Amino acid sequence: MEGIWGSGIFHFSASATIPDKSSFDYCLITAKSLQTRQLCQEHAQLLAHCDCVSLQNGIGNEEIISEFSERVIGGTIITGFEWCGDAHVNVTVEAGPIRLGRFPAGIDNSVQRLIDLFRDAGLNVEGSNAIRANLWAKTLYNCALNPLGAILDVAYGDLARTPTWSIIEHIVAEAYAVCRAEGVALPWRSHLEYLAYLKSVQLPATASHHSSMLQDIRNHKKTEIDFINGAVVRLAAQHGIATPVNRTLVDMIAFKSS
Repeated sequence: MEGIWGSGIFHFSASATIPDKSSFDYCLITAKSLQTRQLCQEHAQLLAHCDCVSLQNGIGNEEIISEFSERVIGGTIITGFEWCGDAHVNVTVEAGPIRLGRFPAGIDNSVQRLIDLFRDAGLNVEGSNAIRANLWAKTLYNCALNPLGAILDVAYGDLARTPTWSIIEHIVAEAYAVCRAEGVALPWRSHLEYLAYLKSVQLPATASHHSSMLQDIRNHKKTEIDFINGAVVRLAAQHGIATPVNRTLVDMIAFKSS
């Protein structure tokens, strides 16, 4: 590992299989969103008896996991990791603390214990009473920057310039309208207030980062677009909300990754 968390080589036990009769207090799910259902199906018996923690991008993962477990913990991480090769990552940016909360809302003893474990490991972490809202707040950020950074092949900081910023304004306006229709209480009173926060706080903190979607396209892997801008488009259709800009981004990413 290298980057803002320091550099070093770390060794730990890992296996692609789970020993028979194993049980765990927590299962942390960090797979790409498009792999969530398959992973849950493969490990359904295990997930049914522990707290399942989603540390993933996008909207819909917790809902899928909830089909396999009654004890789902949601998490948001706004830290940039760039894959440099097998067992080699570069930590580029950290825009805020990890947030953990019982999905869709609340904190209980099990969540608090997990927060304490993360904190003891040296991670910057906070508890959240409204993790569903936090997930949507992170999705606004991902919707605005991830696909554009991938399509244009630039770091996030370059997206604050004209004319790309005008595209971001439309992306966020559409996504914010879907949040309202879904009954999600975001900390910003309007999409304009969020845009000001994005430009003044989040973008400067992550200006040098290249989106995970760009990394996926470069590595000829499937992207998570269907769980980010695609989720906005899908839910918007249920509410009769037009999302032409988000739809265009979904189609363009599908083309680049085909």
